[in-house]
Amino acid sequence: MTAAIDTSAALLAAAAHPLEGGPGDYDALLKLVGDARFVLLGEATHGTHEFYEERSRITQRLIREKGFTAVAVEADWPDAYRVNRYVRGEGDDADANAALSGFERFPAWMWRNADVVHFADWLRAHNAGLRAGPKVGFYGLDLYSLFTSVREVLNYLERVDPVAFDAARRRYACFDHYDEDSQHYGYATGIGMSESCQQGVLAQLQELQQRAFDYMQGGDVSRADAFFYAQQNARLVKNDEEYYRTMFRGRVSSWNLRDSHMAETLDALARHLSREGEPAKIVIWEHNSHIGDARATYMREMGEFNVGELARKAYPGQTCLIGFSTFDGHVTAASEWDGPAERKRVRPGMAGSYEELLHHVGLARFYLNLRDDSSVRRLLLEQRLERAIGVLYLPRTERQSHYFHASLAEQFDAIIHIDRTEALLPLDATSGWHSGEPPETYPEGI
Repeated sequence: MTAAIDTSAALLAAAAHPLEGGPGDYDALLKLVGDARFVLLGEATHGTHEFYEERSRITQRLIREKGFTAVAVEADWPDAYRVNRYVRGEGDDADANAALSGFERFPAWMWRNADVVHFADWLRAHNAGLRAGPKVGFYGLDLYSLFTSVREVLNYLERVDPVAFDAARRRYACFDHYDEDSQHYGYATGIGMSESCQQGVLAQLQELQQRAFDYMQGGDVSRADAFFYAQQNARLVKNDEEYYRTMFRGRVSSWNLRDSHMAETLDALARHLSREGEPAKIVIWEHNSHIGDARATYMREMGEFNVGELARKAYPGQTCLIGFSTFDGHVTAASEWDGPAERKRVRPGMAGSYEELLHHVGLARFYLNLRDDSSVRRLLLEQRLERAIGVLYLPRTERQSHYFHASLAEQFDAIIHIDRTEALLPLDATSGWHSGEPPETYPEGI
């Protein structure tokens, strides 16, 4: 360890709040949250047990102590809404495993895992014990459910308005040629091989919105919720159609469309849940790359923005962005898109990275406030490498595939570092996950 790292680590250690598993672990963090309406909880990977576990602990306290009534996650709207029905004591699912069975699209392990089962059961028990006030909901912000959302809009209209159902079916018939393959649709329309469905999906959303009063007449909350669910599915179809139509134009266009949709969904959810003059308070679970302010990373130079940046702009003074990091351990991830979930070893943080610096603090788990302590903030304003592991982990190309430059103190309001972490347990873990990955020298030798 160099003298510079030694000095910096000592400064951080003096300001760090150790996390020891006790009930007071996050007292300082809740003080930082204050009266914020939106608490965005990140993760440095999509497959780490401790990140889900600690987000659950923080969220439970926000619900019990600060009146948060919704958890919005990086998941598809219809699949998450099935979980929403379960945690609110509605629907037909007998247990959390069944409620999570809608998550079939890769990477299913992000939500079909043991940690989410435990959290969903906690939410259900919490809601069942409420004597007054709104039940806590569970919602998805993502936009990859094009064909499922089409079916949900049609199912809703078939129940409430058969004439409108026939019109919607004609508009959505444009997608029938693609055998529920969103990327096929995007490719065919993107290169001009096929006419797009853009006008039809926009017209369907507009008609649904124009009929809002008719569909919600009577002021019944359940009727309003059903319409809101259908309307969000129609909005998702419109945004998803654009996303797939433009995805072959490059990363920036598709990234910005996706995060715009997630921010738009968050706004709509906040408006829907803000009833009787009481503003809704929502916890958001997403990857660091979505909830950390993009202006503090390489994304700014690329012209990209994200949910964290958009939330700070839309709700100034009402957001709290909390990132997570780890130095080494194991993670659940795939080696290729649509590949099986594997339990993969995470390499130690690279030299010169935030992960290396936080490792040298010398605490197994800790929290740092990045707002108040001027010396800590100044230190963590410095641009360093930061690691992001998504649904794929490619250790052989780790520097190119998983590291970028960022200013941590501008990216987040707080950081939670867990030095050594373990892979989350998928509900559908294969024998390949249980056997783990071969040594990194395989097959070259020792």
